[in-house]
Amino acid sequence: MWSARLLTLKKVYSRLNYKFCLRTTQRYLNQNLNSATPRIMDTRALKNPYTDYDGTPACTQHLFDSQGKLTEDFAGRVRSKINELLSLMENGLRSADPRDCTGYTGWTGIALLYLHLSDVFGEASFLQRALDYASRSLQCLTRRSVTFLCGDAGPLATAAVVYHRLQRPQEAEDCLTRLLQLHQPVVRGEGKLPDELLYGRIGYLFALVFINQQFGQEKIPVQLIQEISDAILASGEKLSMKRRYQSKSPLFYEWYQEDYVGAAHGLSGIYYFLMQPGFGIKFPSGNFPPCVGDARDLLVHWCHGAPGVVYMLLQAHRVFGEDQYLGEALQCGEVIWRWGLLKKGYGLCHGAAGNAYGFLALYKHTGAPQHLYRACKFAEWCMDYGKHGCRTPDTPFSLFEGMAGTIYFLADLLQPLRSKFPAFEM
Repeated sequence: MWSARLLTLKKVYSRLNYKFCLRTTQRYLNQNLNSATPRIMDTRALKNPYTDYDGTPACTQHLFDSQGKLTEDFAGRVRSKINELLSLMENGLRSADPRDCTGYTGWTGIALLYLHLSDVFGEASFLQRALDYASRSLQCLTRRSVTFLCGDAGPLATAAVVYHRLQRPQEAEDCLTRLLQLHQPVVRGEGKLPDELLYGRIGYLFALVFINQQFGQEKIPVQLIQEISDAILASGEKLSMKRRYQSKSPLFYEWYQEDYVGAAHGLSGIYYFLMQPGFGIKFPSGNFPPCVGDARDLLVHWCHGAPGVVYMLLQAHRVFGEDQYLGEALQCGEVIWRWGLLKKGYGLCHGAAGNAYGFLALYKHTGAPQHLYRACKFAEWCMDYGKHGCRTPDTPFSLFEGMAGTIYFLADLLQPLRSKFPAFEM
């Protein structure tokens, strides 16, 4: 599967002048932005109360050992908080929207959480809970959107995996058949389908890769994944030509006529999935804007800003081996540490838990204990859930906005080298 995707990406690598693009866009931003913008970000983030990693064993000895294994005391606190929050979440879900099937705010997101907990803790009861919520999601499909997080691909793919784990092959195959019925409409871009993660082709592509990863085999033929990748490449080339951006990048993408940069709707999310390094659009603070040309240095979220861009930069470092990309990713980590405890709350999309995943990504890539330390500190913040005066999200118990996402992160912290930002990180 991956070899086929790499062949596709040779088309991109052979034409992309990333360094030229980086110089051009950074020169533009340096001319149009000023260093006062961090003060604006302070209005959206709470002051980080924690002392940063100082390089001494005493700094981390109450959190993890020299191999990165959490101490029994700290791991016990995390497990205890997971159980506490699960109880609160289940009670809160009684009033959730019964028609929301999605992974982002609905039943599929809760199914994904329990599927993850079954992996981490090996308890059959969690897999049964995943089945309960996956079955509920199949009863209220959108019939409109096709993506993993906000459409029908998520419920179908998640249910297929749950049925597979429970050794119910006929039901799993039925879900896969229905998932693949969406394939050609996605390739054709029916309904002016965009390319981004939440509502576009990348969101469907993730569902296909998710199936193969979870089944541990090529359930989805490489050819079908190749066709989606080719459609995304063709779409990016078309917009780049229309904008006359070919000298800067052969690929360019927009969503609702906006040139988004972040992971959810923008360039970094698409480039990350295509293993394509991005535009290098960055503020003097080290953060990234929500859109190309947007001079407001405001958002330090996974969906918009440095916490989502870090994954693209780390992937670029893997592919190209250039230290510049790692340096940029490390700078993203500094931004997250300073401004990542958000007044918006503790969630994944725009909250402390989602931002902490950036530290886990850096830790997996570098092995440096500083990043695991920072993730643990953000976890401590999350374990004081509700005590910081943060805003209550619209869907307070969901995976991407609410409590379920915080639980997902805390469970991942118990196995940091195996952690993955849900429905995004490969």
